[in-house]
Amino acid sequence: MPLLTWINDKRARSAATEVPFHLLKKISSYGDEKAVKENLLIQGDNLLALKALLPFYRGGVKCIYIDPPYNTGSAFEHYDDHLEHSQWLSMMYPRLVLLREFLCETGTIWITLDDREVHYAKVICDEIFGRKCFVSSVIWKSSDNSNNDEKKISTDHNEILVYSKSEGWISNKLNDPNKRAHFKNPDNDPNGPYFDGNPLNSPNYRENLIYDIVAPNGNIIKPPKNGWRWSKETLKDKLQSGEIRFNNSMNGIFRRTYLKDMAGLPPSSLWVDHEETGHNRRAATEQKQLIKDSGQTPFKTPKPETLIKRIIEISTSQGDLVLDSFLGSGTTAAVAHKMRRKYIGVELGEHARTHCLPRLEKVIQGERGGVSAVVGWTGGGGFSFYELGPKVFDQFGSINTNVDFETLAAYIWQKETNTVTVPSKSPYLGTTDEVSIFLLYNGVLGDKKPEAGNVLTPKILRILEKEYPISRQKIIYGEAVIGLSETELNKKGITFKQIPYDITE
Repeated sequence: MPLLTWINDKRARSAATEVPFHLLKKISSYGDEKAVKENLLIQGDNLLALKALLPFYRGGVKCIYIDPPYNTGSAFEHYDDHLEHSQWLSMMYPRLVLLREFLCETGTIWITLDDREVHYAKVICDEIFGRKCFVSSVIWKSSDNSNNDEKKISTDHNEILVYSKSEGWISNKLNDPNKRAHFKNPDNDPNGPYFDGNPLNSPNYRENLIYDIVAPNGNIIKPPKNGWRWSKETLKDKLQSGEIRFNNSMNGIFRRTYLKDMAGLPPSSLWVDHEETGHNRRAATEQKQLIKDSGQTPFKTPKPETLIKRIIEISTSQGDLVLDSFLGSGTTAAVAHKMRRKYIGVELGEHARTHCLPRLEKVIQGERGGVSAVVGWTGGGGFSFYELGPKVFDQFGSINTNVDFETLAAYIWQKETNTVTVPSKSPYLGTTDEVSIFLLYNGVLGDKKPEAGNVLTPKILRILEKEYPISRQKIIYGEAVIGLSETELNKKGITFKQIPYDITE
């Protein structure tokens, strides 16, 4: 397979494995108690955030949508979109490598770009995801009006590259009203709109499908060349049910198909209906409405909610997890919330606070813009807001000596429980699967004095057993054990893990 080369491409290809591990620091939560654990808004560099999230969400995301900088040469207020091709590729490559790891086996990634970088992106995506996992390049008509000042050709579309995690991905089907316009109900059929048509002949010749049909008036209706589509018995049943009917002249039959019985259609790769997938001007209007009276500057390159709705309905079901690591103004998270999907959104800039955060609060309150009416959204749910915390390990793989108790406690809890919930500020971090987890650490790495609380002693153990409700099985992290034999630890169901040796990336 051909590979793309660019300046510093070798470094870019290895960058994903070199990303330092940071913790996520919870700042606040909003709304329903259960939902705040399922939906995350994260402010910080998305490469670092992805590395921090990967241990907990690897293989768990159904749909990734990203709208990365297009490398247009323009400097937008909220992010720098002025990168040379090599810099852009070096920025994208490690992020795409990590993003692939988040996808479940039936997951897909959707990447919106214009023709400045989309062809380069296609080549590196073929390398990362595999050419056989390329699904489509969707053409989205992003403009509702051509540029009359363009000297060459007015570019009125974006492309959306779609890749699946595994070969053989199957999309959800859509009921596109534009492709069902021929279904009518002129005689008020109680079964609703219908279409009289569809072929009744067999695609292949079979002897048992060659038979005459006798109409109620005695007319003999001869079979098509290859015979009827069904056996004589099956066709008789369909005539009795009304699915197959005689025409007015009694010299032929037709099949009545009801709209209510129709399965959806595979989505098209051409999205030009602005009512269905929106356009940039509509997105800008939605953005202005959202920040009305806030004093904030509108985000310059938002996407319309209808576009994200189309992607989510093709690729997910209710309850699935959606990820956007270039969250921008928060559209993906807002639409996923309204469509009752779980979501993770990552954004670097300050507009994570000024645009995304208040937008999601409004969604919880029942914000009525965008796709709210179409999807029946009236409010509810919740989310948590996180920032990136400090690095846990130094360049040698050892615990950073500046790591405080809360940071190390969060890291240990996440490693032991595979969740991003931050524990309370006490030696007892919590219980999971009937195992209680403790941390004896005061932020002074190397302090061996038992009275400092870093060492497990009989006295410290009595304090833990008295003050904290603990289960039979316990994991206790500390710098050493003094006065307790391995036999005594086993009797009490204690697994001791030594700091820093038993804590690794």
